[in-house]
Amino acid sequence: MGIIVQKYGGTSVADAEKIKRVAQSVIREKNNGNSVVVVVSAMGHTTDYLVKLAGEVSSSPCNREMDMLLATGEQVSIALLTMAIQAAGHDAISMNAMQVGIITESVHSKARIVEVKTDKLMKHINDGKIIVVAGFQGVTPSGEITTLGRGGSDTSAVAIAAALKADRCDIYTDVEGVYTTDPRVVPNASRLEQVSYDEMLELAYLGANVLHPRSVETAKQFDVPLRVRSTFKLDNMGTLILGVKNMEIYKPVTGVAEDSSQARIVICDVPDRPGVSAKIFSALADKNISVDMIIQSYARQSNNTNDIAFTVSLDDVARTLEILEPIAKELNASNVHVNDNIAKVSIVGAGMVDRPGIAADMFKSLADAGINIKMISTSEIKISCLVDKKDAKAAVKHLHEAFQLGCDEIAEVKGDLPNL
Repeated sequence: MGIIVQKYGGTSVADAEKIKRVAQSVIREKNNGNSVVVVVSAMGHTTDYLVKLAGEVSSSPCNREMDMLLATGEQVSIALLTMAIQAAGHDAISMNAMQVGIITESVHSKARIVEVKTDKLMKHINDGKIIVVAGFQGVTPSGEITTLGRGGSDTSAVAIAAALKADRCDIYTDVEGVYTTDPRVVPNASRLEQVSYDEMLELAYLGANVLHPRSVETAKQFDVPLRVRSTFKLDNMGTLILGVKNMEIYKPVTGVAEDSSQARIVICDVPDRPGVSAKIFSALADKNISVDMIIQSYARQSNNTNDIAFTVSLDDVARTLEILEPIAKELNASNVHVNDNIAKVSIVGAGMVDRPGIAADMFKSLADAGINIKMISTSEIKISCLVDKKDAKAAVKHLHEAFQLGCDEIAEVKGDLPNL
């Protein structure tokens, strides 16, 4: 008998009937002879509702109180799911993060898990109980409630699976697995039978709304077998995520992703001298603002200045500008320009390593479509281009076709893809 960790997202437990369906899925795994730990998100759009409610009572609610508020959503869903499992005749118990011992760093709204205590979990497992755990939340060593950021239930599930040395972690959602791109944009997108941790990590960071990036990081670090499956088609085994050494790579490009949630910021005419970039990006890092693509222009001979351009999340633009304003003034920069009408389009594939011509093919495909590239960044298995937001969907379609990632069937999409 093994240990299986299952995670169900908000759309899977959106109402009473769906909760009963999830209960049957959990029981099915239990009847296969496995011990089952279930991690559940808040029901439907509960988190969005709570965020909206907070905004109605305060224009700037503090992060601590937001964590106190948002953590309540998962407690509703774990209690209801546990009741449904018990009503079906199986022994089950619900546990929040404090009861389990999901210990995080002392950061509100975007905390990282540092430890998952297993003593209470193993006691209930040995007693034959199905355990239903609240995802998305944790607790600091001093007892403060924290949340892991949107989509953090994926991370909760993988961290618990790693701590328990589970046989696998199944992430259930309302799509049948990981696709070569968003089926809503390209109807003949292919479902991937398997994908590497590295590829999935890039796709997750680049806007593929299937798995939370930190969950993939954790799975890779602890070698947790990970599978993305459909709540509605239990016989479909979905997409297996594993180490690249276990894969046969047939195509250089695995998938195409698009992220329209970023803005480009350009600091114009900053001095071309050592330490300027460090000053700018250290200030942003100190405020926990992540920066993605970065380009520094050649120095202008006339006044020995250059421009520094980078991208940040749209959610971080206001804070970024607050931080940059005094720095730009100190550096005598001429202007700080923001463009939020951009999107990042990327191709990802472990087979790109040592395969020449992939970048050229990508740039040619975009050029043939009349799409202008504003910024470029690369890694061993990824090439990203910044384009106008209005061109993003067309870019995805052209790249998907250029790298022959489609299939003959039309992908079925039930409801919305998970919003990470």
